[in-house]
Amino acid sequence: MVEKSEGLRILIITGLSGAGKTQTVNCLEDIGYYCVDNLPPALLTKFVELGIQSEGKIDKVALVMDARGGDFFLDLSRALKELEQGHLQYQILFLEASDEVLVRRFKESRRKHPLSGRWRLLEAIQIEKTMLEELRGQANVVIDTSNTSSRELREKLISLYGKQSLNGFSINVVSFGYKMGIPLDSDLVIDVRFLPNPFYDPVMKTMTGMDPPVRDYVMKSTVTQAFNRRFLSLLKYLIPHYIKEGKTNLALSIGCTGGQHRSVVLAEHISQELNEMGYNVLVKHRDYARFKVEE
Repeated sequence: MVEKSEGLRILIITGLSGAGKTQTVNCLEDIGYYCVDNLPPALLTKFVELGIQSEGKIDKVALVMDARGGDFFLDLSRALKELEQGHLQYQILFLEASDEVLVRRFKESRRKHPLSGRWRLLEAIQIEKTMLEELRGQANVVIDTSNTSSRELREKLISLYGKQSLNGFSINVVSFGYKMGIPLDSDLVIDVRFLPNPFYDPVMKTMTGMDPPVRDYVMKSTVTQAFNRRFLSLLKYLIPHYIKEGKTNLALSIGCTGGQHRSVVLAEHISQELNEMGYNVLVKHRDYARFKVEE
């Protein structure tokens, strides 16, 4: 049995093939993790023992285990139970993407899916999803990379694992437009379409929530001010309970009709308030770039 070690941080990276695990490993290596790709789960406890015996020389490990392991991958559940029996804490990072995006990525890279020897590509993707469904439910963090660039993925990983935030907890705030759909990896989704809409002002119609006139228009509303007070109060109540339950990341999505005005203003304001509370916050405006006029 593995003995408990307070100094060793263990991150299990898994998820769908083609969802960005290689980029994740590259990023984690850059921020100081000792990474091993495609580790057979049966060797998990042995590797952890080596980390403990390094006497601090290895303090952060990231281990990729996925469907490439074939039948060996089935041992992962047993290996994780052995870590738990040794009272050794670990986190699971699960990466995923939509079927359409995964198919496109495999077509573009001309790489074979690990399960494509027996099934066609789309069938292999869907079967892998079923295989990993239980593991996804155990994950501490789930990242959907369907609409995420390499730079955005790197920023998100650094916000999660690159530095210690308050109690190790980080918050990803995303503004979005309902016309383009709700972000799939959301934990909390807030609809702000009830707020005054600058879109109907001819001057502000082509601006975004990053422009001062739009920000002032939205924020001066008594409805906005009342909402901000109540919503921040809710977050102050919820976040400590999320932390107590072992959650390490909160994905907060704020949406308006097009993701151009109101959601951007609120995402910026909420992010600033959370930063002032001491939390590590990463803000992203998913849809507003479509309206931004380059200078």
